[in-house]
Amino acid sequence: MITRLSVLFVVLSLLASALEACSGGGSQSTTPDEAEKFASLKGDAKKGETAFAGTCVPCHGPDAKGMPGLGKDLTTSTFVKDTSDAELILFVTKGRPAGDPLNITGVDMPPRGGNPALKDQDLADIVAYLHTLQK
Repeated sequence: MITRLSVLFVVLSLLASALEACSGGGSQSTTPDEAEKFASLKGDAKKGETAFAGTCVPCHGPDAKGMPGLGKDLTTSTFVKDTSDAELILFVTKGRPAGDPLNITGVDMPPRGGNPALKDQDLADIVAYLHTLQK
């Protein structure tokens, strides 16, 4: 026989799962603690422009204003503007799958922009470059 306590437990478990999905899905979320390992990196915007051109242009465009149906405009992105450098580096290392509720393009952003050769310093350089484009 099912008790009220069992039903309550099931309902709370389902609610917790739904809330996790709405928050962006555990492993795709970035936290300051996780990003701390990138805090000491200082980016070089000029090197970042070169790295951006070699990896990010296919989705975000040569001017970082986004490509239709692919990457978002990074020049007006409040996410880029309001997120710390270390958290942005962490975000790019993880990427964002198309199924993530916070992914509004419906297209995967692969880890490291799909270029596993990019080192953490390269990502710091790209982040520095992106900050020079903010409007």
